[in-house]
Amino acid sequence: MPTHLYDLAVISARGPDSRKFLQGQLSQDVITLSDSAIRLAGYHTPQGRLLAVLRLLGAGTDDVLLVLPRELAAPIVARLSKFVLRAKTVIRDESDRCEVLGYGEHAAGAVAWADRAVAIVPRDRTPLPPDSAAMTAWRLADIGAGLPQVYAATSEQFVAQMLNLDVVDGIAFDKGCYTGQEIVARTHYRGRVKRRMQRFETRDSLPLAPGNRIRLSDGRAAQIVDAAARADGAQELLAVTTVPAGGSERGDANDEPANPTDQLRRIDATPLPMPYSLAP
Repeated sequence: MPTHLYDLAVISARGPDSRKFLQGQLSQDVITLSDSAIRLAGYHTPQGRLLAVLRLLGAGTDDVLLVLPRELAAPIVARLSKFVLRAKTVIRDESDRCEVLGYGEHAAGAVAWADRAVAIVPRDRTPLPPDSAAMTAWRLADIGAGLPQVYAATSEQFVAQMLNLDVVDGIAFDKGCYTGQEIVARTHYRGRVKRRMQRFETRDSLPLAPGNRIRLSDGRAAQIVDAAARADGAQELLAVTTVPAGGSERGDANDEPANPTDQLRRIDATPLPMPYSLAP
């Protein structure tokens, strides 16, 4: 049975100029987007800070569907719509008409989402009650896959490379200009990324949430990107923190660590492996 991912929203961009418009807004190559594969993309401020991480899916020749956390749907629709101007596209929240179903493996009519699959379908007029355990399991699978996400609490907190968008194919460096592109490209070609998203587990009893600033047991300051509780009582989390000494990653002045004098909550966290290399 699929998982009803009620915490996700679907935004549509419909009209003959939709792809051209989004091409100038997002970090992904929208022109070549297909309806058989989801692509990650970043939506940035002009200063290069991530407003949202989007999952893109083609919907016919011109239209595009964008999947993101429900809490960000309204502000992202409003911001994108503000820049439409004369482009022939309409941006709207489709969450009252359709929903996202998650599958543990590939299914008919679904498209790949890491090692799982999703389908965007018409919303059931008599929706099932939210299955919190299944939705948490999906979130844990995203954390295990090292997939970045941005929520209301973390919007404008990170640059793309801090969330590893450059190593999970969320940035098309060979496409044209888009909002925030100068900062993203400069960090990639000339800068250094001192802090990157990494995976941890902890048996700390207090719940962790996106945006929380913490101090790891090894003394590093970190900011939580995502977190979810496992059935055994432990919590898994993705957090942006400095790359351990001896790592091969590059660093940038944009990625200043938290003030070492800050009184951050310390947690006993154990590093977990990521399914990809952090080297760009």
